[in-house]
Amino acid sequence: MSTPLLDVRNLTAAYGRAQVLFGLSLQLHPGEVVALVGRNGAGKTTTLKAVLGLVPATAARIAFKEHSLLGLPTYRIARLGLGYVPEDRRIFTDLTVEENLEVGRRSGRVGLSPWTPERLFQLFPNLAEMRGRRGNQMSGGEQQMLSIARTLMGNPAAILLDEPSEGIAPVIVQMMGEAIRTMKAQGVAVLLSEQNWAFAAGISDRACVIERGEIRFEGPMAQLLANETLRAETLGV
Repeated sequence: MSTPLLDVRNLTAAYGRAQVLFGLSLQLHPGEVVALVGRNGAGKTTTLKAVLGLVPATAARIAFKEHSLLGLPTYRIARLGLGYVPEDRRIFTDLTVEENLEVGRRSGRVGLSPWTPERLFQLFPNLAEMRGRRGNQMSGGEQQMLSIARTLMGNPAAILLDEPSEGIAPVIVQMMGEAIRTMKAQGVAVLLSEQNWAFAAGISDRACVIERGEIRFEGPMAQLLANETLRAETLGV
């Protein structure tokens, strides 16, 4: 397999005296979708935030495109091409759809077609119909699509997606799945934190099952699908 795009080894993180991650390791390779799955409170969101420098953490290695991320501020990590879509979306609610997209614009990667508003409107047709609508006039699912689109405007090599299907209508969830497949086809790697097992299983190449801050399983999604005992113990499915 190719050199990992994102390489995390022996990651430990805590909120004050409450330790959340215990020596967690995972990898993300170019152009693949990896699902980080587990029950609520297992450490999924903390893992993404620790990689991005948003929570205090230590690790033997956190590298993106072979650049060490240890000690870097979040804005420098983002400039290396690592995008982030948080669970709470964080769009600019007083800006329109088009203005939100312009805020996220950065130059494209060499050799790849850059993401533009028109390409993103093809990816998310709902957004095309509300270009001039302000963020505070959009549904939760529409805001989620806008958050992903704004991140893609930065032309990242990889995106960390935190619970993209949570609290949104099934038809929007289906659109999210198609969008993630399109991102993969365009060479964007995705690390997906997700509680929705069916959604994650339908779009991911590999799975990392996290339980109480540790990785219990890492391997092809098909292998996890075949392991009913592990799914029942760690995911309740």
